[in-house]
Amino acid sequence: MFENLFAPGRIGTMETRNRIVLTPMGNYMANPDGTVSDVDIAFYGKRAKGGVGVVFTECAVVDERGKGNTHQICVYDDKYMPGLTELANEIHKYNSKVVVQIYHPGRQGISVVNGNKPMAAPSDIPCKLVQQPTAAMTVEEIKALVTKFVDAAQRLQKSGIDGVEVHGAHGYLLNEFLSPYTNIRTDEYGGSLENRMRILEEIVTGIRERCGDYPIIVRLSVDEFLGSDTGLQLEESVKIAKRLEEIGVDCLNVSSGIYETMNVAWEPSSYEQGWKIYLSETIKKAVSIPVIGVAVIRDPEYADQMIKEGKLDFAGSARQHLADDHWGNKAQEGRPEDIRKCISCLHCMQTLMGADMGDIPFQCAINVQAGKELEYNDFKEDGNQRVVPIIGAGPAGLEAARILAKRNYKPVIFEKSNQVGGQLQLANKPPKKEKINWLINYLKTQVDKEGIEIKYRTMPTVADLEALNPYAVFVAQGSNPIVPKSIPGIDGENVIVNTEILSGNIKLTGKKIAVVGSGMTGLETAHLLAENKNEVHVFEMADDIGPGLYFQNLIDIMNHLGPLGVQFYPKHRLVKIENGCAVFEKTDKSESVECKYDYIVISLGTCPNNDMIQEIESKFDNVRVLGDAKNVGKIRNAIESGFLNAYQL
Repeated sequence: MFENLFAPGRIGTMETRNRIVLTPMGNYMANPDGTVSDVDIAFYGKRAKGGVGVVFTECAVVDERGKGNTHQICVYDDKYMPGLTELANEIHKYNSKVVVQIYHPGRQGISVVNGNKPMAAPSDIPCKLVQQPTAAMTVEEIKALVTKFVDAAQRLQKSGIDGVEVHGAHGYLLNEFLSPYTNIRTDEYGGSLENRMRILEEIVTGIRERCGDYPIIVRLSVDEFLGSDTGLQLEESVKIAKRLEEIGVDCLNVSSGIYETMNVAWEPSSYEQGWKIYLSETIKKAVSIPVIGVAVIRDPEYADQMIKEGKLDFAGSARQHLADDHWGNKAQEGRPEDIRKCISCLHCMQTLMGADMGDIPFQCAINVQAGKELEYNDFKEDGNQRVVPIIGAGPAGLEAARILAKRNYKPVIFEKSNQVGGQLQLANKPPKKEKINWLINYLKTQVDKEGIEIKYRTMPTVADLEALNPYAVFVAQGSNPIVPKSIPGIDGENVIVNTEILSGNIKLTGKKIAVVGSGMTGLETAHLLAENKNEVHVFEMADDIGPGLYFQNLIDIMNHLGPLGVQFYPKHRLVKIENGCAVFEKTDKSESVECKYDYIVISLGTCPNNDMIQEIESKFDNVRVLGDAKNVGKIRNAIESGFLNAYQL
């Protein structure tokens, strides 16, 4: 099965057991001093054990003033070599190869992490996203940095790392030199393509001279997606690729985007599998060296087909192997239905980018063990078939059941509806949210394979629970929409709760509709209504639309709503509804606005469903309340709640 994906590969002198690549992604797991941590070794090692043929680490720091965060692997001193050797030894246990990506963040770095100095860049053009002070490098500084890249590669080679990837993508320093958008120099490092490539060429030729036939990979953003008249575009990147092959690069890792076009580099859920495979295909046609391609690759069947069709040589993904560390093994064993597919929710990116500023570490929304391989590695099978009823078959209940079964408990699920998924069965209904079904299907498949009984259309009584003589009772009955009764008229005939739209119980077409609340559910409800040819206006009490939403997801949904004509009204608080009119108070002007609508859709969040909890807690000693039933949150919160309560029982 998947014979192309599991065919041996070669990158320069490096032979690989298959064509599966864990592409680089920051993870905030290194020790604060930049040494490889035990957590790093466990994280990467598990993915090698799980079937990845070539493990690429996160981007590693070659210059003390070139860090992306405070917990990043560093290679600018010999003191980092022992940890790198330990990492290599761990990866090699599983007949996999390890490549370390080296980089400098350039203008996309954070000044406070780098001695409060301006960030080095080809030109003094600050990044519009991070907006950090920036200083154009002198020629002397460029020459010194080239040496630091070469020194770093030599350390990797001496440490037993199988190859080096030079990071020339995603808007970091070397990409900044390549791109006419960020490089407006007039010396030998700017202007013509030859000059813009000079620093990258000097690094590559320096590594080759110093390290011999050591495998060298270069990662490129072959299209920055900045528009047709600026930045790097595919046509010029073909010339870059050809030149890199000429100077001895062994492999090209093809990606796209910079921070200012981040959604084409780290895609939200609306981007389909394979949407940018044409980029790697175009580069592959232009060179004879191997090409690693990325394009929201989730299915082994798709990856296998892309290799067969010659669109790439190696199938790369970072987030998929974060979501399922055994993706390769499951594919090779003919169990693709057991793969936990990444749903592109971007919780990983949100936690990574906020790790230095908050208490939440780098996380995957659907794989609680990711980054916690050392902490959650002991599934004691001590359940002795003791019964644990679970009320609710949403993500928290299903994940709890999965883990309980692994521990030899006997979970029994009660679900009041006729299907599993809970709130996920609403989250999957708006346009471009089909990936949610991947998570529902994965959880249902695991529950079925464990032989766990699900009692549909059943809400148990205390007597029903007592009849099971339970060891513990898990309550995962979700949440209910918030409908503030303090707002006059909110029970009116033309007032609808968003769940009625998302569930399909009410279908509207050709109507004028107000959606009150611009959280993600409100915006996605607006998307569904607008797609169905309704005129939609979104009202929000906060100063901005989408308060608290991760910016990549907000940008994505707004890009879909704009062309559909959806109108937005921040700073509008709903005060009453009467005679088909919604009356809002402008929070910045203390004046009222009255708008007439066919329907008013309430999307003001949810609150825990407390039904029966007090009664259950009074009858049983060991009661665990999970997911939204305890604290309303996101998918990660529900999955983590189910996992931890089952793991720690």
